Amino acid sequence: MTVDAGTVDAGIADAGMLRRIGAREFDFTRQVAVMAVVNRTPDSFYDHGATFALDRAVAGALRAADLGADWVDIGGVPFGRGPAVSVAEEIDRVVPVVDAIAAARPELVVSVDTNRADVAEAAIAAGVSVINDTSGLGDPRMAEVLAGSEAQIVITHSVGPPRVEKPPAHFDDVVGEVRGFLLERMVRAESAGVPRSRMIVDPGHDLDKNTLHSLELTRRIDELAGLGAPLLVAVSNKDFIGESIDRQQGERLAGSLAAMTACILGGARIVRMHEIEATVDAVRMTEAILGMRAPARLEHNTHPTHNV
Repeated sequence: MTVDAGTVDAGIADAGMLRRIGAREFDFTRQVAVMAVVNRTPDSFYDHGATFALDRAVAGALRAADLGADWVDIGGVPFGRGPAVSVAEEIDRVVPVVDAIAAARPELVVSVDTNRADVAEAAIAAGVSVINDTSGLGDPRMAEVLAGSEAQIVITHSVGPPRVEKPPAHFDDVVGEVRGFLLERMVRAESAGVPRSRMIVDPGHDLDKNTLHSLELTRRIDELAGLGAPLLVAVSNKDFIGESIDRQQGERLAGSLAAMTACILGGARIVRMHEIEATVDAVRMTEAILGMRAPARLEHNTHPTHNV
């Protein structure tokens, strides 16, 4: 499908940075939302199964909310290569977590990270507000499922199906190609009946990209922030950070926060992160610098000095 980027841009420039997602209202012109990651998987690249057990997954989600997360993203299958997980097993992993969070924290936005329409359908029926599709509508039924619901869709750039070995990444212009992909998939979703006001876009750092590609995306993130939909970035603990600063997994917090902040300064308005306490502080500070948030208090150099 050929898309005239200029025409699409003009049509989606006002696609809705004011959003009601679940029970929450967001003004993405004035705030940055923090999305916590909860992996109900035994082989996640970050925590290696620490929240695979149901009780630990639920506790992790509620802990993230206590630390200031606006929503939590529940994943039942990692993106990277690994053993096959059936649709039924993926549903069994994510839906009980959704049910438990909804009962404990109905105000918390919950998304499910899946590329399968059947899983998305089950998750939406359980009450999730967002489907985070790392395949960018790779399942032919995904847009149809979203169109029949009120859920938001995160359209993410990746190349080919998840969970399989792929050739080395190659792009002539990674930002241009990611931008074109996202625009085309937004048009595809709209054609299926999903309004643009329910779309979020994600350039997919490290998803079928090497470190130089992810750094280029970060450096030119402003070129993706003008697509007319809130821009989500998922940079936390990614390999491009580890390779850039020579840090192994578990030692990438500072690099993750630096990459996240660069993305926010470039226009990202949703950040998907692991270490929530530090993330919330960094996000709130960045909002204050940008004039999006007033300081929590004003004391320094605000009182007269008396010489004695």
